Amino acid sequence: MSILRLSILAAVFAISSLRADSPAEQKVLEAIKSPDLSVVHLWAPWCSNCQAELKSGGWLKMVKENPHVKFYFVSVWNGGEDGRAMLKKFEISDQPNVTILADPGPRGSNHIKQFAGLPLSWIPTTWVYKGGDLRYALNYGEMRFPVLQQFLEDSKSEWSHKGEPSVE
Repeated sequence: MSILRLSILAAVFAISSLRADSPAEQKVLEAIKSPDLSVVHLWAPWCSNCQAELKSGGWLKMVKENPHVKFYFVSVWNGGEDGRAMLKKFEISDQPNVTILADPGPRGSNHIKQFAGLPLSWIPTTWVYKGGDLRYALNYGEMRFPVLQQFLEDSKSEWSHKGEPSVE
């Protein structure tokens, strides 16, 4: 490999590693390792789709009906503001199984494009984890809460492909 190619490769690696995980990302990365179910909801108070989800009452119902699930509302693309006032308005902020976080990234063209190692191209985005494993990723648009409830139910099951016969 030529010196130029090695230099370019080194530069690309250095640039990609410059963005350190934000405190919000660090908390989420640690939290999702839990053997319990975790829901990570990336949102912003100014987003009309996010507002519609809150107005429907679906998030409050989900949080209340699933006390064993930890919910992480992470405000992104919002200049570091966590949106707590809006979550309080819809009675979500005071629920015992809710954690509210904010990514410090700016709003606009320089906003973050990944969070916790996953691509982030749209809000709201909702991810369901169990034991550090991503079970479901809903990356585009408003949540259909019966679907999320089904995903939570499905995520409770233990399954593995170990010991199953090969298709060969």
